[in-house]
Amino acid sequence: MTGLRWGILATGLIARLFTNDLRTAGLNPVAVGSRSPESAQRFADEFGIPRAHGSYAALMDDPDVDIIYVATPHPGHAENAIAAIEAGKHVLVEKPFTLNAREAAAVRDAAARQGVLVMEAMWSRYLPHMVRVRELVTGGALGDVRALSADHTQRITDDPLHRLNALELGGGALLDLGIYPVSFAWDVLGEPETIIASARTGLTGADSEVATVFTHAGGALSTTLSSARAAGPNIATIIGTEARIDIDRVWYNATSFRLIAPDGTVLEDFASRVEGRGMQYQALGAERLVAEGNLRGDILTIDETVAIMGTLDEIRRQIGVTYPGEE
Repeated sequence: MTGLRWGILATGLIARLFTNDLRTAGLNPVAVGSRSPESAQRFADEFGIPRAHGSYAALMDDPDVDIIYVATPHPGHAENAIAAIEAGKHVLVEKPFTLNAREAAAVRDAAARQGVLVMEAMWSRYLPHMVRVRELVTGGALGDVRALSADHTQRITDDPLHRLNALELGGGALLDLGIYPVSFAWDVLGEPETIIASARTGLTGADSEVATVFTHAGGALSTTLSSARAAGPNIATIIGTEARIDIDRVWYNATSFRLIAPDGTVLEDFASRVEGRGMQYQALGAERLVAEGNLRGDILTIDETVAIMGTLDEIRRQIGVTYPGEE
């Protein structure tokens, strides 16, 4: 194996999916760290990882690790990322990058001081169909882009004890699900100039449904809908004066889309062919950036990540969701 030597911080489901995709792509996970030595060893055994560390600090201190994937719960992202950065590691932080823009800026600034890469693991941006969508939009195939819509809606749970409904764990539909369509709107249309948000909250005060309307440069509109209580179509559409793009279910996973003219003619029919879930593409992106010496990023820059967290902060302000310690 070549490239960077990966350390996996935490051993939950998302870490398992990511590590499986690292293996699929021939990348090199060399160590895993958990608060439980037993959990770390089980994870290492499952994925053929040479070293299992019984603490996060031990993983960060491992001299044979070049880059750490942070897969801890939301409230730990900033602290864990900064600790890894201060240990001299490059860092890929699972989304949401942090709880808020203040924390995100602190992580960005720590990486700048240390001269390492820090990158948000918004893996959908790196998928082949999203790369092609971006090419079509920037190349003018849609003409003047007028509107975008996307939903991320799942029937998960209304259990008040589940982490998704726990404010102390950064719970709520917005940070777990809504971040996908919000980031998508940013990717296609740029920073929102105005933000309107509405939500329904559950018994714990965490948001269960969130809807947004943004305006962007030139007057383009985007709408997003997220829900943790009900499953919708999970599709996305970008509408331009010369064509539209319809992205199929599930739009934020590796999937297919069509470029369609106003008269209904299909101008392009794109189908993804991806091994695994597709999380390897963001890892390959991180390795490329490090090799190029580009520590700010390109497909999703660290400054854009911080700004997107600011958009999420404003949405939460409008819907009245505050996490402990933010008052």
